[in-house]
This record gives sequence, structure tokens and C-alpha cells, in this order.
Amino acid sequence: MISTQDRRHAIALIEEAVAAGARKAPACALLGLSVRTVQRWTRDGGVGEDRRPQAERPTPPNALSATERDAVLAVCNRPEHASLPPSQIVPRLADEGIYLASESTFYRVLHDADAQHHRGRAKAPRAPTPPPSHTAEGPGQVWCWDITYLPSPVRGMFFYLYLILDLYSRKIVGWEVHTQESSAHASALVRRAVLAEGGLGQPLVLHADNGSPQTGSTLMATLKHLGVIPSHSRPRVSDDNAFAETLFRTLKYRPAYPTGGFADLADARAWVLDFVRWYNTEHRHSALRFVTPEQRHCGADVAILAQRQALYAQAQAAHPERWSGATRDWTPPGPVTLNPAGAAAPPMAQAA
Repeated sequence: MISTQDRRHAIALIEEAVAAGARKAPACALLGLSVRTVQRWTRDGGVGEDRRPQAERPTPPNALSATERDAVLAVCNRPEHASLPPSQIVPRLADEGIYLASESTFYRVLHDADAQHHRGRAKAPRAPTPPPSHTAEGPGQVWCWDITYLPSPVRGMFFYLYLILDLYSRKIVGWEVHTQESSAHASALVRRAVLAEGGLGQPLVLHADNGSPQTGSTLMATLKHLGVIPSHSRPRVSDDNAFAETLFRTLKYRPAYPTGGFADLADARAWVLDFVRWYNTEHRHSALRFVTPEQRHCGADVAILAQRQALYAQAQAAHPERWSGATRDWTPPGPVTLNPAGAAAPPMAQAA
């Protein structure tokens, strides 16, 4: 039974929560009350009688007795069952001609006895670590980089493309092709890209996968010297670096991509040079309202998209009967987030 003072205090707490923006039902539930009860108390000024039933819920007639519950716990704690869940114990008992309770009842008995924990030597399941998330509100704030294979004419031999992408503009700000993966090559590439983009001393996040070239001591020392903040994907999760991965897909599905392999290192470098020029200055990027990464990077996209918006408004005014709704949205896209919190899937389709 709740006193009149306690009822008034509960009403005040709920009203305060609702005034702050909370919904009434969850606020009542936090205090163990129903909305109907609080409404009645409010109508009575908080002095109405607490008519909620105070009797404890009766034990169901088909519930296990204390002796039967003890028997279930004893069976679960046998040495041969100590590392097994009830889903394994119950069939084994059935093979012995023993039936104590259903599998779900076994689980309930263990839970009530605070014995429903991970059983066995394997590590208990745990919630996955969320991926690192970064937001770029302009160019030169967040970069993504990775290494991909480029085929050679010899089976099993590859060239390695190192590539750095600006998250905000999708511009390729640095690239190199080598015959091996190396933290030293990555270090030199990052240094040149930072100097070329004028990012020395500026707050910059460099996100990469978790491979040895991306986490090597040489690269880490360079990043510290340049003032760049390193960020890494979770181990063996390529989707955490989705923008770089999708850019590689765009590269390898170009019509001119030599599927039979590059003749030599010089051939690979020449082809990638032409691809980077096309991608940065000619490719209309769908996620950027179909402007090029270079136009987005230097801010020219604002005027270009404004001109498109004005053109469409003029076309609609000339023939309004041909438009059933608003014109196409040419508003410049806003900030870009790598691995946004709560996203159902990485934005794989937005990096090409």
C-alpha cells in the first residue's frame, strides 16, 4: 500500500518527466504504475485510495515442487552435465529413461537459482564492438585509405595500389603503386598527401583497415609526427572501411581495366594515373548530386548545384502542367559520416 504522500510524489515525478518530453506510459512504468492508476490518482488529487491488488500472485497448480526443482539443479550440476546447456542435458536424460521437466523449465529453474550462466571453457558470447565512426563536415578532415591487388601477367604475382580518399569530397588525394605491401611505402604516401593538401598541423583522421601495413610502427610514427589521428577498422571487418572498398570496385569495373593483368609496374602506374584523373575531374558522383569529387573538394559544387536548381525552377515555371510535384533536389549534400551509429549497413553504394 502506497501512502498519500508517496502517491503525490509519484504524480509529481511523472508530470515532470512528461513536461521534459517523455511519454507518459514509459514514465509510469518506471515507477511500477499503469497509466490508468496515475490518471485516477491525479483525478483524486493524489489522495485517492490505492486500490491496486496487494496480494501476491498465487503459485500455479502445475508448478514444480521444491523437491523437483532441487532435482533439476542437482542433475545440471553433475560433473558430466556441468559444461552442457539444458538443450543437451534433457535429451541425455531421456535416453536414460528419465524425465524431470521440459527444456524451458530447466532454463527457468537455472535462471531463478542464478545458475543460468555460460557453461564450458569457451568464451561467453559478448556484444560486438561498434565500428569507429567519424564525421567530415568539409575536406581535409577525415581520410580513408587501403591497399588493393592489381593483377600481373604471372599467376600469383601482383602489384599493390595504395590509395587515400577524402571522405567528404570522395577525391583521391594520394596514390602509389608498388611491388610489395609495406608500412614504409604507406608512410611516404601519407606524408606526401598531407603536404600536398596543406594538412600539416590540421586536425585530420586517417582511417584504415587492420593489416600490418596500416598498423606498422613506421606509419604510426609518421602519423604522430604529422599530427594525424589514426583510426582502424575492427579486425577482419572490411565493411568498416566501406568507402575505400567501394572505390576499388569502381576502379576494377572500369571498361578499360586490364582483366588480363598489367604488363609491368610502369604500365600499372600509368593506368592508375589516368583513372585518378578521370575519377577526380570527370566522374559525376551520384552521392554528390552528380558533381565531380574535385568540384566538391574545392567548393565549386555549391554554384553548380545552385545553377541546376535555378534551371529546374525556370523549367517548372515555363510549363507547370508538366510537373506533378517539386523539382529535383539539387541541394549540396551535407556532412558525411563513416560508419554512422545505428546504421543497418555500411554506405557501400555511396562511395562510387
